[in-house]
Amino acid sequence: MINRVFISGVNTSNLPKLKNEEMQELIKKLKAGDEFAREQFVVANLRLVLSVIQRFSSHGDKSDDMFQVGCVGLLKAIDNFDESLNVKFSTYAVPMIVGEIRRYLRDNNSVRVSRSIRDIAYRALKVKEEIIKKENREAPFEEIAAVLDIPVNDVVFALDAISDTVSLSEPVYSDGNDAIMVMDQISDDKCNDINLIEQMTLNDAIKNLSDREKEILLMRYYVGKTQMEVSDEVGISQAQVSRLEKNALKTLKKFFD
Repeated sequence: MINRVFISGVNTSNLPKLKNEEMQELIKKLKAGDEFAREQFVVANLRLVLSVIQRFSSHGDKSDDMFQVGCVGLLKAIDNFDESLNVKFSTYAVPMIVGEIRRYLRDNNSVRVSRSIRDIAYRALKVKEEIIKKENREAPFEEIAAVLDIPVNDVVFALDAISDTVSLSEPVYSDGNDAIMVMDQISDDKCNDINLIEQMTLNDAIKNLSDREKEILLMRYYVGKTQMEVSDEVGISQAQVSRLEKNALKTLKKFFD
């Protein structure tokens, strides 16, 4: 699937790649009702759909269908995107594209899950997506269970029953540079003890980092925030947070080599 040129009749080698300024201009035009700008924006973001379906490489035989379903998610993201949220379109669109593809794979999964469990799972996913859309944040299982008025364990079990196994090293999104992995979106509540830094005598090494890199490492490994949360707080894209974090860790590693 990765090396295919034509997917669903689309020549992926000819897809345009627009600059951020060009994307912003198209967003303004399509939000004003310009259908031609909308068409251009859709085509310019088909690469985003391609990058997302790479994480479902185990379903390569369904790549054409996944691409079409991913485009449905892209269109939904375009229709619902709010510029005032101060979030990059790609950051907003990826979860919606992933959600559409996962629903398609669940509905076409050879492993059958009982209707009652699937019903709970779909209701839970609907609540989750509504919270993401309205509040731009992930909803914990406890909150979803409270909305549905069912035990938390039932929500966890249902969602687990319909989900595919995902490697922490699988890419979620790539903007052409460093890919954002699943592990980059997971916070680590255990790495919140400043004594760990003191024990490793990192003080001198940290002095070699920029203020932004220090800030990101502090939020990621001391406060325990996800890259998405850091992105929202700092005001840069998640891809930028990922690159700065990796550069900072690389700098610290060199200090101890």
